[in-house]
Amino acid sequence: MKAEYGEFKGDFGEVKLIPESIDDLWHLQHLIAAGDLVFATTFRSVDAATDKIRPEKVEKRPVRLGIRIERVEFSEHGVRLRISGLIEHGIDIGAHHTINVETGYEISVIRAWRTLDRERIERAVKASVFGVIHILTLEEGEAELFRLRQYGPESVITITAGSGKGAETESRTGFFDLVLSPVAGITGPLIIAGPGFIKDDFVRYAKGKSPDIAGRAIVVETRRIGRGAVQDVIGKGAVDKLFDDIQLSREVRMMDEVLMRIAKDGAVTYGRAEVSSAIEFGAAEQVLIVDTLLRDPEIMKIIETAESMRAVVVVLSSQFEPGERLSALGGIAALLRYKLSQ
Repeated sequence: MKAEYGEFKGDFGEVKLIPESIDDLWHLQHLIAAGDLVFATTFRSVDAATDKIRPEKVEKRPVRLGIRIERVEFSEHGVRLRISGLIEHGIDIGAHHTINVETGYEISVIRAWRTLDRERIERAVKASVFGVIHILTLEEGEAELFRLRQYGPESVITITAGSGKGAETESRTGFFDLVLSPVAGITGPLIIAGPGFIKDDFVRYAKGKSPDIAGRAIVVETRRIGRGAVQDVIGKGAVDKLFDDIQLSREVRMMDEVLMRIAKDGAVTYGRAEVSSAIEFGAAEQVLIVDTLLRDPEIMKIIETAESMRAVVVVLSSQFEPGERLSALGGIAALLRYKLSQ
């Protein structure tokens, strides 16, 4: 993400944002809300008469519009963010218009910015200077390659081959070639994970075929493959070695801590009323909230109170397992400085 701050009065002001990846579009979904004013150059239909005989034609021309946002929708597969609302500045004032925000598209957002919002922008800006991290999970005859997005793991390709544990060397070599083909195009960091020794054998094989890839790869032992292995890799801190700002690592660790304290009846609480009460007492050290609640007025009041009480607010992605676990607890939990009496 590229960001440029304009004039501010207190927390209110303009920020120019340019998304550079699908991760940035996901961030923008949580940075733009109903009621915000967004300026962008977009296309709008303009009537244009060509001559006296033919009927008027409708042309679409680039215009600069200011739109009061009513709705924000993120399309993961369409790789764009749709923001809709009423035109307040430019042509056709009062009419509805939708802007499709894609990578490389510049918008200016005018609103009151919370500390949480600025931290999200800073994280997105910092993340843009790093390559995308990939995780290859591997076992005999089966492999799956994931791209690690900031909202969770994205499956790139699944590869299977009839190379069981008793297969001939030629069969395994063929399987390795199948796996190496999509991996060869990766320019960023690569983590290779899975059970047993096959991942080590693959790295040794890759050294002869693609020394650059093998030299950048980090090997991690996991008990499984697939999405479960991705979570194991993150939980073990392997991602931190490559990218210490990645949000997912913190999400996994924090939710593990929440669940451990719940199991041990420790200094933790969850649910709106319980977390709100802990914050009021000054007992909340870290407050975890699932991103789907960031439009909830009651939750926003809890966040504002938490920040005023110096509690750290952490937003978890609803598209990744830690966020799903948090949703099952009501979408909000708090790690406490001390245990509250019942």
